[in-house]
Amino acid sequence: MQPKTNLTPAVLDTLMSGLEVDFVRLVECLISPGWRLSMAGNSDVPGIHYCLAGTGRLLIGDDPPIPFTPHTLAILPSGRPFKIEARTDEAPRPLLGTVESRLYQAPPGDVPRYVAGDPPPQIVMICGYFRATYGASVDLFTSLPAPIVEMFTAADQLDHKLKSAMDELLRQEIGSGAMSMALLKQVLITLLRRSLVSADRWARRFVALGDPKIARAFTDMVARPGAPHTVQTLADTAGLSRSSFMSRFTAAFGDSPMTILRQLRMRRARTLLSADTLTIDQVAAAVGYSSRSSFHRAYQKAYGKQATN
Repeated sequence: MQPKTNLTPAVLDTLMSGLEVDFVRLVECLISPGWRLSMAGNSDVPGIHYCLAGTGRLLIGDDPPIPFTPHTLAILPSGRPFKIEARTDEAPRPLLGTVESRLYQAPPGDVPRYVAGDPPPQIVMICGYFRATYGASVDLFTSLPAPIVEMFTAADQLDHKLKSAMDELLRQEIGSGAMSMALLKQVLITLLRRSLVSADRWARRFVALGDPKIARAFTDMVARPGAPHTVQTLADTAGLSRSSFMSRFTAAFGDSPMTILRQLRMRRARTLLSADTLTIDQVAAAVGYSSRSSFHRAYQKAYGKQATN
């Protein structure tokens, strides 16, 4: 099936490759029959919720309930309180109680979890909060106006990836952070692939995908942050006049092109410095700075410290 978007496969591949992801928290949620787990929604980052087993429904404000079955994946906008119920419209049962989300004090090395009701649970879910960003201010999922809900199957192996990510976070071995981020990125890319052929075409909710002309210029910035970009060269890439490009880019991303470019350059610089294979002058040149002092000023502003190997 062909993607329902005007973006080329090369542009989409670059956007997905350049995405930086990280977990803020990842827990297991266990809800017993007739019970409800209530989440306050006070996080400033989006939530990810995947049903491992059981059936139930997700309640968000006055919106219609969202049914949950195994392999349902939901991404919820930041700051939205919600509830998970272990009961369905098809087989209603009395609500026995509501539990506010409080982390169960598991033994060291055991899975952190939220629990509502007494064992055995009807619903087993992996729930968490995450960031998926380009630079400091472009978060792919933060601006979502409504939840994203998609059904997958066991063959997609999202359950395996999320369980492995949780295991990595628990083990805290060398490379665990990088491994958990890579696993989450695989989950999000699977979801983004689905978005491109989804019947309701919800991919257009993403600022990086919603305006193909702006996406082309942004993709060039992601792929080549060290190139000698200017507003005019980026406008030419987008196929827009300078003024139209500035207006549409700022409307999409909330910042000017040069501000976003500086963030992308600093993210790349941090990665290169961490690798410890280039001198500071070489890193500065690689991310588009001919002056060591201007590179140091930009890095200091971005991270509050001097750039060092």
